[in-house]
Amino acid sequence: MFLTIPTIMTWTRIFAIPLIVGVFYLPEAWASVAEKNILATVMFVVFAATDWLDGYLARRLNQTSAFGAFLDPVADKFLVCACVLALVHLQRTDVFVALIIIGREIAISALREWMAQIGASKSVAVHMIGKLKTVVQMIAIGFLLFDGWVLGVIHTRVWGVWLIWIAAVLTIWSMVYYLQKALPEIRARAQ
Repeated sequence: MFLTIPTIMTWTRIFAIPLIVGVFYLPEAWASVAEKNILATVMFVVFAATDWLDGYLARRLNQTSAFGAFLDPVADKFLVCACVLALVHLQRTDVFVALIIIGREIAISALREWMAQIGASKSVAVHMIGKLKTVVQMIAIGFLLFDGWVLGVIHTRVWGVWLIWIAAVLTIWSMVYYLQKALPEIRARAQ
């Protein structure tokens, strides 16, 4: 099931990355900084929403597949990592936050792959802490991409900075949680 509707939606998240990042390289004559921020934010929100939608459609249309299950988290991680790196480049977030988020994604992906190879993937299945981390992280990235006032009341950079640091804490917490769940298997195989 390489080209089902849900899988195509997942592919769009990967193909969206150069578009979102590329917005910030448009010449000033084509778009102001504020217009670039709005365009990047809208694209990020639309493509990030496909994460929920593709999973829903895969179940609803009975189009789940092993390839889709593999590609979905890869697309999410690519999108998040690319946007976090763009935010570091734009000086809207700290490089330390990027290291935490990207490092965790690499570590947990490797852990899940190893646990799947030994037949113990259920012990590192997605948990509520990981889902909460993802939600906070996505809101933070959207706010930091927008980088402006909403309704003259909320300055998204201020909120985004707080939220990205909260996401970093949740990132560490979720990594510790998954490592604790995997620890019995790690100990059993280390001997």
